[in-house]
Amino acid sequence: MRLLLIRHGQTPNNVDGVLDTGEPGAALTTLGEAQAAAIPSALADESIAGIHVSRLLRTHLTAAPLAEATGLTPQIHPGLREILAGDYDLRDDEEAAFGYREAGRRWVRGDTGHAVPGGEDGHAFLRRYDDAIGEVVAAHDADATAAIVSHGAAIRVWATLATGLDPEELDARRLGNTGMVVVEGDPDAGWRLLDWRIEPIGGTVLTGDASHDVTANPSATAGEHDHPHAAADAR
Repeated sequence: MRLLLIRHGQTPNNVDGVLDTGEPGAALTTLGEAQAAAIPSALADESIAGIHVSRLLRTHLTAAPLAEATGLTPQIHPGLREILAGDYDLRDDEEAAFGYREAGRRWVRGDTGHAVPGGEDGHAFLRRYDDAIGEVVAAHDADATAAIVSHGAAIRVWATLATGLDPEELDARRLGNTGMVVVEGDPDAGWRLLDWRIEPIGGTVLTGDASHDVTANPSATAGEHDHPHAAADAR
């Protein structure tokens, strides 16, 4: 089976560098709406058997144009949501950005017992994301292609582990809004990476400012309104 793992369109919090992993989450910016609108044309050559989303609003809004174009109803899988930011949620400072990204870095290196403060550890993340992927696979024939609209950090970490990529490459494997990772296989035999598109699949003209986008850009800086308690050693 082929999975098209598509990151949602741009949100205001992506622009501002605010970690936003709670429900329902932010809506899309005007650019995010344009990124979503471009997805059907970008995937016109794909025979998509199903569309799958998390519970967060931004995935629903991103999937809507593709759903309209294909006549498919997006199926909701709670396990496809973003890595939970815990105590860092709705923060835009360097301490939160570093701590959140560091969790993913440690997980892909095998330290899945490490937890985001107040959030989930790697075991919990991988269990619920693997379960959600299993639900998607179970809903389709073995040779089908499914579109999954999910979240930047979650896709990057899961794809790195599921396809056996070098953990040291995680930081280099950014994923912009409506970027896409394509994998092939199944939960039993494993997954093989076919493609990793950093930029919007609708075209680079839709690329936004990712300088503060914590969940997609490992070199992102904190937002303009840094919190006064940001740790100096996390910069």
